Amino acid sequence: MSHPHPELPEPPELPENGLRIVALGGLGEIGRNMTVFEYAGRLLIVDCGVLFPETEQPGVDLILPDFEYIRDRLDRVEAVLLTHGHEDHIGAVPYLLRERPDLPIAGSKLTLALLEAKLTEHRIKPSTVEVKEGDRRPFGPFDLEFLSVNHSIPDALAVAVRTPAGLVLHTGDFKMDQLPLDGRLTDLGGFARLGSEGIDLLLSDSTNAEVPGFVTSERNIGPVVDDVFRTAQERIIVACFASHVHRVQQVLDAAVASGRKVCFIGRSMVRNMGVARELGYLDVPEDIMVEPRQLDDIPPDRLVLVCTGSQGEPMSALSRMANRDHQIRITERDTVMLASSMIPGNETAINAVINGLTRWGARVVHKGNALVHVSGHASAGELLYVLNMTKPGNFMPIHGEWRHLRAHAKLAALTGIPDENIVIAEDGVVVDLVDGKASIVGAVPAGYVYVDGLSVGEVTETSLKDRRILGEEGFVSIVVGVDSTSGKLVAGPEIHARGAGIMNEDFDEVIERIEAALQEAGADGVNDTNQMSRLVRRTVGKWVNENYRRRPMIVPVVVEI
Repeated sequence: MSHPHPELPEPPELPENGLRIVALGGLGEIGRNMTVFEYAGRLLIVDCGVLFPETEQPGVDLILPDFEYIRDRLDRVEAVLLTHGHEDHIGAVPYLLRERPDLPIAGSKLTLALLEAKLTEHRIKPSTVEVKEGDRRPFGPFDLEFLSVNHSIPDALAVAVRTPAGLVLHTGDFKMDQLPLDGRLTDLGGFARLGSEGIDLLLSDSTNAEVPGFVTSERNIGPVVDDVFRTAQERIIVACFASHVHRVQQVLDAAVASGRKVCFIGRSMVRNMGVARELGYLDVPEDIMVEPRQLDDIPPDRLVLVCTGSQGEPMSALSRMANRDHQIRITERDTVMLASSMIPGNETAINAVINGLTRWGARVVHKGNALVHVSGHASAGELLYVLNMTKPGNFMPIHGEWRHLRAHAKLAALTGIPDENIVIAEDGVVVDLVDGKASIVGAVPAGYVYVDGLSVGEVTETSLKDRRILGEEGFVSIVVGVDSTSGKLVAGPEIHARGAGIMNEDFDEVIERIEAALQEAGADGVNDTNQMSRLVRRTVGKWVNENYRRRPMIVPVVVEI
């Protein structure tokens, strides 16, 4: 997918006193967050995340932001600031560091530790700068101040960006849980102080802008988790995000209370929880953890497994358990808890996993039938609170699909921000802050870059279209041999079909059509193999459509003999 924005021109030169903001991901979608700030020829990048593929992108592992806009200016980047450690905010950093390995990466202690563990797998040693809430430090012309925000991962930050062009507040992902499990509150006092100073532009998380009220506190989940543990017959399998330290802590506490051992399943879960434990963000009681090789030695009613797969990812541990493709076999006495909400687009995959687990008799507890997860994103009441507290001169909703951005913009209008000062942009749209006014001035390319195995950017939309056709309609191959001099048919046609719903013997009728078409073309003096290939494709395609109402991929091979 690309975002050409034909109605918008290329952006003009940035005015001398202007600040430019370009989102290369995260607008009109949930994921792939990356925002580029430019002032006086220098660049600051906030977040660099990935988007996970959907069913219409077969074979794709990850989707990256398009770095083309900054590729020839990477030497001007002062820093890459990471607001928190979720994949949709840090997952693309390894690919950006391939372009410039010495880019300074700034972030909180846990965020950098999770990134460094990831980069070890890519054999990259980053240049990092640790920051924390309350810090204020310059990166080139960008004077940055960091504020704590509460989210579904510890150590999340908001950032205030000061330049001579004005003050910008980027909230990152946040919510306003007043009783967070780690006691770390969103710095509302800091937000209010910045509002009093005068925020020229507010960039704020929009994910839950359609949800009224305030997000439920994480503490409310504890009793529900305890009840699941109390009523479980034998094994308990908990699936959650590999970065959700708070949820894993609640599971560990419940395991201790019920006398159960805990085993982490899945590489990312083991890696991230190991990092969180080493840094003190996860309190793991003595002798509670066991290794996968020890599972057979522990009674099922004394065991808890914590794994990934809460979003129905095909290769995750939970999906493989549901498909009976994992060493852990689901039984009728198992309890499975999906401690997460559904990310938009994953509903079908998640329901398939729930059905697969239920098929084998497991009791499945999920957000649809129990309070086993609360969102990490502020609801409309909290967003209104921030808007009223900060009183920004201009507002730009970020991090959300179109419906979320529009809903957040309406909230901003309700608080009194003039419509002309509310900027709704999407990936690639260029916004300039000049003389206290934010406005759209143009657009740059901001398409999808696909990671498929070891290839990065080699898979195109055309490739994906071919894959979809192959997956949905199958293919038909036709091999014919023609005389290299006269172009007359001397061998074949030989036809094979796979996945097209057509038996090979059914092609007898079309063989006559192919022979007649080639004979007629030969009589007209056509002996070019490319022309004959197109003729064979049209002939077979028309016949298949007339008789089967299908459009398989047709692969003609014309061999000169």
